[in-house]
Amino acid sequence: MPVGAAKIVGVVRVKEIAGGGVVVCAMGKYCALTLGEFVFGGLALPLLRHLGVRTKHSLKRRLRIRTLQFGTAHNVNELYDSVDPEVVLSILVHKVILASLEEGVREGRMLLHDWLVILTAQYNDACKLVQYGHGSSTTSHIDVAFSQCPQLQPLPRLVFALLRNPLLRFHEEGVHPDYRIYLQCLFSALEPSSLHRAIYPLLTSFATPDKQAFPRHSLSRAALITSGSPIFFLDAFTALIVFYSSTVDPTLPFPPPHDCLLRTTINKLKQERSITPKLIFIRGGQDDATAFENYLIEEQDVDGSGFTSVMGFVSFLEEINQSVLEYMK
Repeated sequence: MPVGAAKIVGVVRVKEIAGGGVVVCAMGKYCALTLGEFVFGGLALPLLRHLGVRTKHSLKRRLRIRTLQFGTAHNVNELYDSVDPEVVLSILVHKVILASLEEGVREGRMLLHDWLVILTAQYNDACKLVQYGHGSSTTSHIDVAFSQCPQLQPLPRLVFALLRNPLLRFHEEGVHPDYRIYLQCLFSALEPSSLHRAIYPLLTSFATPDKQAFPRHSLSRAALITSGSPIFFLDAFTALIVFYSSTVDPTLPFPPPHDCLLRTTINKLKQERSITPKLIFIRGGQDDATAFENYLIEEQDVDGSGFTSVMGFVSFLEEINQSVLEYMK
């Protein structure tokens, strides 16, 4: 079709213009598009072919299916050793979201709590840590930390963090239902490693903006105090927080300069994210640190009902220990 010529099909009129663009007229309204926009906007290919407009692009949809073969575990210990904690977390999140939608948040919390209790009981039984006698069971030791299986060790902390997450908190605790729905949609779409970061953020420390001190800390105030590091960086997937402690050397630049290691790390994470995280800089002792402190969950309250108690992560493990004893009676 010569440049400037036009053809009409039904109520849509397409006119090719110089430079490879097109003008589309539909229902009396005009829109100028590049050919690429026209094609990849899903408007064009059948119509362009019918009109005889020359195209350099094509759009195809393909589904790639990848089949992997895994060996079969010969016993439960091999099964435990092959566990991927991030994948297990992803499955748990999908299960509790479904339970919350069908039966309410309380049911989702109970399902998660009971799952950890049953897993802990079965693990202790498989590792011969339980002694049975006279119709009841007595335990020489309940291993709630999965000390004999490194692959299972992250799970109690991940379950604790998930119980602390607004996804499973009640409206009475200040979580708006719309925000919970947003989290349900977000968490359902994330792949396991990103979901892990959203549920249990990564806290690292820096001696200076150009020198990392420790690659990982637990999410507690005690970790901040004992590390002795002046700068902390928290990656919570949707938020990136740089926290300068109140005892930081005043000669260290704030915020960190754009050419330092910390900024390079931040920029790399932002480029890799499916959504752009919010970047927050906080100077301890001067700025409101609530946004940072809210992520220090291991000393915060959690229990099976969702209402506040005196439970941090250590107390949570003690409660799981008691629940396992009750379950195994």
